[in-house]
Amino acid sequence: QVQLQESGGGSVQAGGSLRLSCAISGYIFKSYCMVWFRQVQGKRREGIAAITSDGSSSYTKSVKGRFTISKDKMQNTLDLEMNELKPEDTGLYYCAADGEDTGECSWYDEELLEEDFKYWGQGTQVTVSS
Repeated sequence: QVQLQESGGGSVQAGGSLRLSCAISGYIFKSYCMVWFRQVQGKRREGIAAITSDGSSSYTKSVKGRFTISKDKMQNTLDLEMNELKPEDTGLYYCAADGEDTGECSWYDEELLEEDFKYWGQGTQVTVSS
């Protein structure tokens, strides 16, 4: 059974940085697509960053150039480095894995689909004040 647990959320002023981490248990890094979603209050979850099994990363436009997704195979973690944070980055951040063996991450019209991801963490709150 794969389990994901996020940490590293908190409150920060605009322009600041945070690093989120997702601890992965019951899982051996192989050929999953790993992603970060976020949910702003009142809106559906939005996929913001993805990393393939071979380490290729991709991002939604709103975070590209400011956020970096990475994975540490030794520590079994998925990380999200967030810089130049803005108030609109405020939300609940989730890590997820698709549980498939293709190793690829698919964006549809520049969106990640929630239904493509089988395993989810509980989320960690990020609050950016102006």
